[in-house]
Amino acid sequence: MERLRDRVAIVTGAGSGIGLATVRRFALEGARVVCVDIDEVAGKAAADEVGGLFVRADVTSADDVQGMYETASREYGRIDIAFNNAGISPPDDDSILTTDLDAWRRVQEVNLTSVYLCCKSVIPYMQKQGRGSIINTASFVAVLGAATSQISYTASKGAVLAMSRELGVQFAREGIRVNALCPGPVNTPLLQELFAKDPERAARRLVHIPMGRFAEATEIAGAVAFLASDDSSFITASTFLVDGGISSAYVTPLD
Repeated sequence: MERLRDRVAIVTGAGSGIGLATVRRFALEGARVVCVDIDEVAGKAAADEVGGLFVRADVTSADDVQGMYETASREYGRIDIAFNNAGISPPDDDSILTTDLDAWRRVQEVNLTSVYLCCKSVIPYMQKQGRGSIINTASFVAVLGAATSQISYTASKGAVLAMSRELGVQFAREGIRVNALCPGPVNTPLLQELFAKDPERAARRLVHIPMGRFAEATEIAGAVAFLASDDSSFITASTFLVDGGISSAYVTPLD
């Protein structure tokens, strides 16, 4: 299917993980893709693979964010889809008792402030068109508490969820849909790196997923493509969980 034929999509954090998988899926669906990343090598490789446009940007910089949308609009004449996906989960973000203020602020800037900046900059383009789909990457931890805490990450994703819900309501009658994508644990380089340093933490998380495995990035990309397309035309301000059932589980099945 080519549900996104001739539409212009911007993906932040496009160089790896969910972002890269979504770049590929958007291209298969017919979209023209603008790949945004702070890593020039990975971001350019993603764009080259799909015949897209690479824009280097630090998504915590208001000037960079405004510039990436200006570039996309100048190149393609419109912006139909914004997948605000860039994020970090550094090892020094842990329990509230051990996470220092610098670590807290760094995660908030990348995971939350960037989404604020991206939405603030892209909505005016979509208002002019009278339509658009914004998908913000939150997380299943926005609706669950974890004893193996990443306190700033969890707080940032909860805020992304709340902000997405409010924007989805505020701009619904202007044809702009805003949804919060809430993935469960995903088999990405970020997760692999985190869990390689702490296998016990990985085991504790895996046991609670009813499906008994982590998601693949391609599965999350499929959900993003759905939210970007007209197949989800009556979905906005949603908490769109793609989590293998983890947020609904009281006990998990026995093998």
